[in-house]
Amino acid sequence: MGDESFTYRDAGVDIDAGERAVSLMKAHVRATYTPAVLADLGTFGAMYAPDLTGFTTPVLVSSADGVGTKVKVAVAADRHDTVGQDLVNHCVNDILVQGARALFFMDYYAVGALDPLIAASVVEGLARACKAVGCSLIGGETAEMPDLYAPGDYDLAGFIVGIVDRDKIITGANIRPGDVVLGLASNGLHTNGYSLARKLVFEVAGLTVDSVLPFGPTVADALLRVHRCYAPSVHPLLADGLVQGMAHITGGGLPGNLVRSLPEGCRAALQVSWPVPEIFTWLQGVGNVPRDDMFRTFNMGIGYTLMVRPADADAVLARLTDAGEQVWRIGTIEAGTRGVSI
Repeated sequence: MGDESFTYRDAGVDIDAGERAVSLMKAHVRATYTPAVLADLGTFGAMYAPDLTGFTTPVLVSSADGVGTKVKVAVAADRHDTVGQDLVNHCVNDILVQGARALFFMDYYAVGALDPLIAASVVEGLARACKAVGCSLIGGETAEMPDLYAPGDYDLAGFIVGIVDRDKIITGANIRPGDVVLGLASNGLHTNGYSLARKLVFEVAGLTVDSVLPFGPTVADALLRVHRCYAPSVHPLLADGLVQGMAHITGGGLPGNLVRSLPEGCRAALQVSWPVPEIFTWLQGVGNVPRDDMFRTFNMGIGYTLMVRPADADAVLARLTDAGEQVWRIGTIEAGTRGVSI
């Protein structure tokens, strides 16, 4: 031991940068507040008092997720205000599957060396997506860990809580043979399949984020399209009791996610009756990726599915179209071993 003096900054953690980041975040976060938020940013615990008017037996529904390696594309493109939107929309869609409406959201942002401007840009995206669905961003954690993350890298995860009345919960138990499967359009990869996509784009094809793809957009524009949120279009249908089951098409694709909503004795028989976006056909061609792997890795243009009664299918399709969705009949429910065929 010597006389040399060390500070936290010498170990790679800059407390002043952390305080600056929080200062930049506050305006974005406060813009999502409603009267239900009882504590300001910076308290040890966030407090939320939900308005339970109209609920008979309220049930809380929660979910946690991350953005995955899509953040590496954001870092390469130096574009950081989209991944926060991705995260919130992904989580909102997850709890929407059970009929829940989002109440509040919390994030976890971990980085090697904190850049306050980048952190604030990420939080701006979180706040923008929260505000769009009436969800409050009530807190989170910013962790600076130089020994875990390479310079410039960061990770982003989040936790959402929503609410639904017990008798309005959607479990899929009422799905039965003959029901129609409707597919709502994605706008690209959303937040899944990026480990394969990055390998194909940057290693196999040898492109950069600024390269222009054969079908028009730059790599950055195509890969950073914001994960769509389906809650505004779907909630009115739930209120009218028109939906028997739903699935958010994330990791595992249509086969891995649609099956999670099916009861025993029911299988979904799907047909590719929708126009598969060019990003997927291009990726498949670049890597000679087998068809089954494509459908298990990517959403292939369908970001969310609804199972509805045949008599309701036309009305639901029309209402979703009026709400601005692209939607197709993509299959039917048949009697058989629980599963999905495409």
